[in-house]
Amino acid sequence: MTRTATATIPVVFTTIADPVQIGLVASLNRPGGNVTGVTILSVEVGPKLLELLHGAVPSATTIALLVNPTNPNAETQSKNTQEAARRLGLELHVLNASTERDFDAVFAKVRELRAGALLIGQDVFFNAESAQLGVLTVRHAIPAIFPLPEFVAAGGLMSYGASRSDAWHQAGIYVGRILKGEKPADLPVMQPTKFELVINLKTARTLGLTIPPGVLAIADEVID
Repeated sequence: MTRTATATIPVVFTTIADPVQIGLVASLNRPGGNVTGVTILSVEVGPKLLELLHGAVPSATTIALLVNPTNPNAETQSKNTQEAARRLGLELHVLNASTERDFDAVFAKVRELRAGALLIGQDVFFNAESAQLGVLTVRHAIPAIFPLPEFVAAGGLMSYGASRSDAWHQAGIYVGRILKGEKPADLPVMQPTKFELVINLKTARTLGLTIPPGVLAIADEVID
């Protein structure tokens, strides 16, 4: 959907993409036109993902970061995560994938680098392949973290990302405000305020990992 679909009917969206990038709004603060809503995209979440992964797998001093080079936010994700890695004293290697065909080469490179863990960056393509990525991390025995919980349900070790139920609630609030007379153009696109950490303890045991109590204590959901 783009702003060309309708120019008059008020539209409230929720999206995992960048609404500016995909043409839904002119900007986050001033959406313009008849469209506004909620995005759960947060390129700044990369350092937090790395911090949580390091906390869960402190023995991993070499980490691989997977990004989609076709994503306009890939450079920002890589830069922010590299800076976080330096602060934590970790060695970070950036790997690229933009199609399913790239996954085999990615996991081969992870083995070659002897990376102790994998961080999968936020990207619409990766989101669509989250279950497959979860299965692949188990198959290749690599502790990994990703923003969506479907990744953990498929066997991935951890996920940390914006709460979609909270995003839907926020979107509902905007619908109510518009029905009361406010204009979408005057309602800034809301960004994530609530994040959720999910951990798969079954996967941790399969990988021979013991998740530190401090990390488990802050988990919103534990799969056992």
